[in-house]
Amino acid sequence: MFERILTEIRDKIRLRQYIMTIHAEEEMNDDELSIFDLERCILTGEVVERQKDKETDEWKYLIEGQAVANAKIVAVVKISPTGKLVFITTYRL
Repeated sequence: MFERILTEIRDKIRLRQYIMTIHAEEEMNDDELSIFDLERCILTGEVVERQKDKETDEWKYLIEGQAVANAKIVAVVKISPTGKLVFITTYRL
């Protein structure tokens, strides 16, 4: 259902066209995850939910995938107005 956006998101990962919010970085550190875990999550995962931000009207996507050590994690991302992928948050399942 979300093949087109997932392809776009994966392309941004491969081209290193992404940024992380401070919140995403804090959550990543709290769950002992690395940027490699988040990249693998996107490259191996699937969009499990799409949500619309009430304040900005932007779409954000919850992508469930695997970390490098095969743990199940979720990355919450969006495409910014500048075209970069933004990691909003992440967590272990």
